[in-house]
Amino acid sequence: MNYKNIIIAIDLINNKCVRLTKGNFLKKKIYSYDPLEISLILEDNGISRLHLVDLDGARIGKVIHWNILEKIAKNTNLIIDFGGGIHKNEDIKKVFDYGASIATVGSIAVKNPFLLKKWIKIYKEKILLGIDVFNNKIAIKGWTKISNILIFDFIKKIYSYNVRNIFCTDINRDGTLSGPPFNLYKKIIKMYPKLNIIASGGISNIKDIKNLVKIGCNGIIIGKAFYEKKIVFKDIKKLFNNYVN
Repeated sequence: MNYKNIIIAIDLINNKCVRLTKGNFLKKKIYSYDPLEISLILEDNGISRLHLVDLDGARIGKVIHWNILEKIAKNTNLIIDFGGGIHKNEDIKKVFDYGASIATVGSIAVKNPFLLKKWIKIYKEKILLGIDVFNNKIAIKGWTKISNILIFDFIKKIYSYNVRNIFCTDINRDGTLSGPPFNLYKKIIKMYPKLNIIASGGISNIKDIKNLVKIGCNGIIIGKAFYEKKIVFKDIKKLFNNYVN
């Protein structure tokens, strides 16, 4: 892993950059009214990958923030993975037409696995599956609904669909700065060594990043720790320069 595997998240509600705590929409904090400005700051500091999430779209099941995706894609060279409310063939086509490099999907894997399998066959590495976990069960609809599907039953199923790129979020940790679920990631990596897993949720400091690299995560999504300045660019660069040297 290197600096390029560090991914910064921009979560969108009503065109603003926000962070939730444990997926609770009532506990949102606005960090910026200008997602493009944040994106340009990321690019200026050497970040190459953006995790752009339409939380309004995820909650209602229909993409809302096409305009934000298009604006960031036109004005930066960031590699954008975009998700939130992608449910139809037209949606996923528009994701790429509007400038994203990767489509992030989640609920569709539970609600319409046939369509997910079709997309994997067509788009392959351009599909990133989000696995959101609450007390070992899969959450959907922007974390507003908890299914009865256990995480490892779910991973077994999606692996059989040839899904190989996932990011996994423990909702109980997301937005809390309490540290990521290392043991969960270790277990997934041990059981499915060919699965490319991106860690997401709870990451609070450079030590967390270092430990996630050590256990074999393929990427790391940073949210609140970036906005709260718990993790700063120079420390990330220093960490990865040490690995190179």
